[in-house]
Amino acid sequence: MTGGTPLGAEPYPKSSSAGDVDAGVWVDPATTREDATAETPVVIEIEGEHDVVVDLTQPPRPVIVDLVTTVEPPEDLSTGLLVASWWQLATKRAIDIVGSLAMLILLSPILLVTAIAIATTSEGEVIHRQRRIGRDGRPFTMLKFRSMVVGAHEQRHLYEHRNDHDQGPIFKIRDDPRVTRVGRVIRRFSIDELPQLVNVLKGDMSMVGPRPPLPEEFETYNVRQQLRTLATPGLTCIWQVSGRSDVDFDSWVDMDLEYIKRWTLRLDASLLVKSVPSVIAGHGAY
Repeated sequence: MTGGTPLGAEPYPKSSSAGDVDAGVWVDPATTREDATAETPVVIEIEGEHDVVVDLTQPPRPVIVDLVTTVEPPEDLSTGLLVASWWQLATKRAIDIVGSLAMLILLSPILLVTAIAIATTSEGEVIHRQRRIGRDGRPFTMLKFRSMVVGAHEQRHLYEHRNDHDQGPIFKIRDDPRVTRVGRVIRRFSIDELPQLVNVLKGDMSMVGPRPPLPEEFETYNVRQQLRTLATPGLTCIWQVSGRSDVDFDSWVDMDLEYIKRWTLRLDASLLVKSVPSVIAGHGAY
């Protein structure tokens, strides 16, 4: 720029030192710091030089993201099984050992007859080993008498449309075509579950507790449903005496969490006693 002070501009004081270029400096009053916005930088005009743009606007405030989120617990489990004393848990385990061992001995004739019937009427193994999810999400191998044809699990997708449960991961079909003739009988009276007494003896399961889910079922659980696995899985529980497979999954979860919250040794004894007529009646067993 040449000439005098530009029209509308105000002189801006400038310090001089040796070697400085004698040039006039003006600041456009329309773009001083007070008038500047985030989109309006201050323009300083220097005589004899190119215009210099100096950004004197306030820097944007940093964005603060609160990564600490308070999440309400999905269920209050501050009572019952999870806070039981050591002697209560030791007593429960002692009942599991004595009870499972006694039942294996007393029911050995039924176990033998069932094994022979399965082996002579259909192809495949007598004892079916199935991966299940146990306490705290740890997998274990659950034992059952085989009640279905070989490859039944691989055929499941063929019968998805017949599933009696439209909510949750449960897959149950009345008159399931994959079940063998012997399988229908042993399922009717829960005889197919008797090998799980070995799981109880080993400590993988308990006489009373939530039923262990399949791994693919567990993967679909939400946080609340996963709470079922905080307890050692069992042969029977509240669901067993309340309709079994006739119970919808949400109610099943409610019953399991209710068991964990209300657990006492007396409750276990009560459920074991109530399970006997429930098994004999066969309600919801299919």
